[in-house]
Parts: sequence; C-alpha cells; structure tokens
Amino acid sequence: MNYEFGSIPGMFWKQVEKSPKKPAFKYKKGDGWTDVTWEEAGKIVKEMASGLLELGLKPGEKVAILSATRYEWILVDMAILSCGGVSIPIYPSNTPEQAAYVIQDSESRFAFVENKDQLEKIVSTKNQLPDLEKVIVIVPNGATLLNWVITLRQLQEKGAAQISKNSSEMHARTQSIDPQQEATYVYTSGTTGPPKGVVQTHLNHIAMATNLSKSVPIHKEDIQLIFLPLAHSFARALEFHHIYGGYQLAFAESIEKVVQNLQEVRPHMMGSVPRIFEKAHTAILSKISAGSPLKKAIFNWAYAVGKEVSECRQNKKVPSILTQIKHILAHKLVFSKIHQTFGGRIRFFISGGAPLSKEIALFFHALGMQILEGYGLTETCPATHVNRLDNYKFGTVGPAIPEVEVKIASDGEILVKGPNIAKGYFKKLEATREAWDPDGWFHTGDIGEIDKDGFLKITDRKKDLIVTAGGKNVAPQNIENLLKTDPYISQVMVYGDRKPYLTALITLDEAQVKKFAHDKGIQNGKDFEELAKHPEVLRLVEGIVQNKNKELASYESIKKFKILPADFTQETGELTPTLKVKRKVVSEKYKDLIERMYQA
Repeated sequence: MNYEFGSIPGMFWKQVEKSPKKPAFKYKKGDGWTDVTWEEAGKIVKEMASGLLELGLKPGEKVAILSATRYEWILVDMAILSCGGVSIPIYPSNTPEQAAYVIQDSESRFAFVENKDQLEKIVSTKNQLPDLEKVIVIVPNGATLLNWVITLRQLQEKGAAQISKNSSEMHARTQSIDPQQEATYVYTSGTTGPPKGVVQTHLNHIAMATNLSKSVPIHKEDIQLIFLPLAHSFARALEFHHIYGGYQLAFAESIEKVVQNLQEVRPHMMGSVPRIFEKAHTAILSKISAGSPLKKAIFNWAYAVGKEVSECRQNKKVPSILTQIKHILAHKLVFSKIHQTFGGRIRFFISGGAPLSKEIALFFHALGMQILEGYGLTETCPATHVNRLDNYKFGTVGPAIPEVEVKIASDGEILVKGPNIAKGYFKKLEATREAWDPDGWFHTGDIGEIDKDGFLKITDRKKDLIVTAGGKNVAPQNIENLLKTDPYISQVMVYGDRKPYLTALITLDEAQVKKFAHDKGIQNGKDFEELAKHPEVLRLVEGIVQNKNKELASYESIKKFKILPADFTQETGELTPTLKVKRKVVSEKYKDLIERMYQA
C-alpha cells in the first residue's frame, strides 16, 4: 500500500503546513488551559532540532526521553526524529537502575529528562553511562546544572541562534528518511525479565496511524485527552494518530486529576487502560448505593432501559418507539449526569494494554458510553485489532485493522503479520528468532480464537495459563476480571499452576471498605491494614468469592484466598506502568502466604 507520508516527522511537518493556526495541543497552566498551535509547535521543534544538530546528533543516533506525558514530550520526539535520530522512551516511574539500563542498552548519546527528580536518577547512575554525553532538563526548577547538563531553554536558544544554518540540514535529513529506517526503540515493561528494546520503524508507525485512523475515525475539531505514559506503545499510537488526524491533544495533569481534567477539557475521546474503567464503574455504583431509595429505584429503572437499548444496538436492531421514549427520559434523568462526569462530549473510549472485563464494557454501553476494546503489543506498534463504532462485540477485541493478517496456531497462540509489525529486539537475535518465525509471523504469546465474523477473543497469555494438578487449563485473567467487577475488590491475582486447586490474593478498595465499616459500626479508629483483617470484612469478601464462584466451572473456582493489607502499586513494583499485575513479582513477594493456602 502507498502511504501519504514516508516518515513520522514528514507527517508532523505536513500538519504544521496545512493547519498553522489550528490548536495542536492543550495543557494546564495555572488555573486555565493553554493552546499551542501547529505553527507554534513547529517553531519549537525547529529550535530543538537545530540545538541537537549543534550538539552533534548524527542520523541513526539514539536520544532517550525520561519524562511524564506532557506536550513537550511530543515536541522533543519530533525534534529527534526530524534530525534522523532514534527516540528511546523511558517510563518516568522507572528506578534509577532501570532508567540507566535502558540508556545503556539502547546506546543513547543524549537524554531529555523532565525535571530535578528525573535528573537525579541519571546523576546517581552516571558512572554506569560512559556513552551519555549530554542531558537536557525540560523543567529545570531546582535542578543542579552540571557541566554535562543543560536546560531545554538553553538548547532552544542554541538552536535558534543557528536556525538559518541548520533548517536546511534538518529538512534534508527529514526528506532522506527511508520508511524502513529505525524510528524508536520501545522497551517492554519487563514483567517476565529485563526489558527488551523493540525496534520500530517509521513505516511501522505510518501504517499504524493510517490504518487506525480508518478503523477509529476522528473529526478535525475533536479533542483527545491523554494521560497514559508516552513510553508505552498504546500512548505512542495515540500520539501518532493525533498527528495524522490533525485534531487537538489535551494533556491531563496526572492520573489522579483525570476526572477533573475530563470535566474541564470536555474531550470527544480518550484512550485508557481497563483499570481506569474499573475504578469509574466502582465510583458510579458507590454513588448510587449511597443515594436515597428513590434515586436507586430511578437508576435501576434507567439502567434496565439502557440495557434493553444496548442489546438492540448490539444486534443491529432498532428499539421500539416506546423504548426510545423511555430511553430519552432515562438519559435526561440519569445518564446525562454520569456523562457530565466525563465532560459530556465523549463519543467513545478506547481500551487497551490489558483485557477489559465484558461486564464493564456492557455496563458503560448501557449508560450510553461506548468503549472500543483493542488489542496489540509493543512488538505490533501496537494495534492489530480494534472494535469499531458500528461493528463491535463486547468480550472481543474486534476485527483486525486493515493490512493485518492473523491466524491461530495449533496450540491456540495468536500469530500476526503486517506492515506495523516491528523488526525485532535490539541486540537480542535469539529472542527475535523465538518471536518472529522465518515466514514473518510474529508469535504474540497470547491465546485466542477467531469467530465466524472475524472478531478475535483473547482467552489468556500463553505463559500465564494455569495448568492445575488435575490437568485443567485455566485462564486466570478471566477469573480476576470477574472478581474485580465487585466494588469492594481492587486487585486480584489468581494462583494455582500445578496445584490441586486455585487460590487468590485479593486487595480491597479502601474507600468502599471504609464505608462498609462505617455502616457496620466497626470502630473508625482502625487503620486500613487492621480493618482488612476484621472478621466482618473477611465475611464480606468470602460472600463475594462464593457468589462469583457460581459463575465458574468447579475447577475454575477459588477455594482459598488471602486479603492483602495494601493495594498493589507501581512504587512497590507490583504493577507495570499500565497498571497490570506483575505475576512473577507478586508471587515471589507473597510466596509464603500462597504456600500456606496449600497446606492442610
């Protein structure tokens, strides 16, 4: 297929040329939101790129980016790529050692860091980074500027002073980029070992932006809110989808302020990981539960109407006139207020990065908000499948996007091929040969099935599949997602490989359990760790597990569980940056607790 653009920066500069005065970005400044036009963004990128040329950046050289998601991140990315460089994203949640590993492994010559805290990670590991020449600090407040550290402002000033000399060189480099040229190495989150750098080309991302835009169309006047870490391929796809589509990208202040920012920005779409939808589901049910009997009755009536309409739409049927009238009333009385929590203009959400519970997707659809679940990996840059606005099935990740081929191997593994599939792992030939077969099929490591309409259903990770002592294959994520639909439960990790039965480690939703304790008259002075051990809380969770077990086959049911004193977090190393549980880490950390559940 012939693509409109031959490179990522070519796509960016075309938008600058086409829509100079149109807002490209929106970010919070003080109490208000500030727009950055495509023309203003282009000027900053030119100054940064010129500054990098002054530092001596050569085509093909690597530049790391260690920063939270912010508009400058994307401008830095465009500057690196416009010079023919290769950008190396690093999660801002990474430890100094983890960040140093990526910088060293990728052979990065320069690095951009967000602020003082991120700079200190580099300072503390600089003796391990002999090839790192210069670090540029985006927001230098309070940072100590050593002789190998400059500010972003200094880089821009250096570049602006030589802009007339360097503009032609930058233009020539951008024009000479081959689509098969390396654009970025995106490091896997390392749930099963040291992170691997996935080598992604310009073609990979041009194909992804083009075909994702065909599958998930966006209007030019749309606004997307982004909060996911740009070091992750899902957020990166949203970055390039935005540049391809030319709409506006608004940057949430933080994950904690997403709800507030949704109400301020009023976006038309947002990409998210399932954990956010799970928390929103819990919050909505909690608010209804705390309301008066009349409010509960109205919600239950409206929700029943919403489910009826949802079922009609899923089956491509038109609801009856009476149902349509009831639905208009349900929206006015109930759904519109919930929609306002998300800004009031959301046309759809995109969910990726982990499996979304079918129950959660159905719940939001009944409320009149559609979640388009997709699927992909870092190695597929990232999407291979996504549900469409007019062609969707809940519980699946949708049909393949254009140009992607998919087949199921004899052992159930999903294999994919297409222009968006990455080249391999940097400096890891053996791992590359294991994942990419000689015919070009990438082995995803996921187990799935394709229905008669071409919709893909993921049943589990190949390596996560539990084989019980009785020889039964169990997909733990399905059970975990089922348990997490209860508002009192925050996280679950199911265990049981080569064991006679399944067990679970469960963490609790602190706000919900504290409210439960208050309603039950349990002493408020107890700290949460102590509260989690209370007999009433234990009975509550036992009841939840028993109820959910009724929906499972006997070999899938949870026979024993332990309530943990605190939730899993990124800071304690139990969650990836996209909020997936690191099974290996959690299993090792609570090894003794797990073993006790298998003792007589």
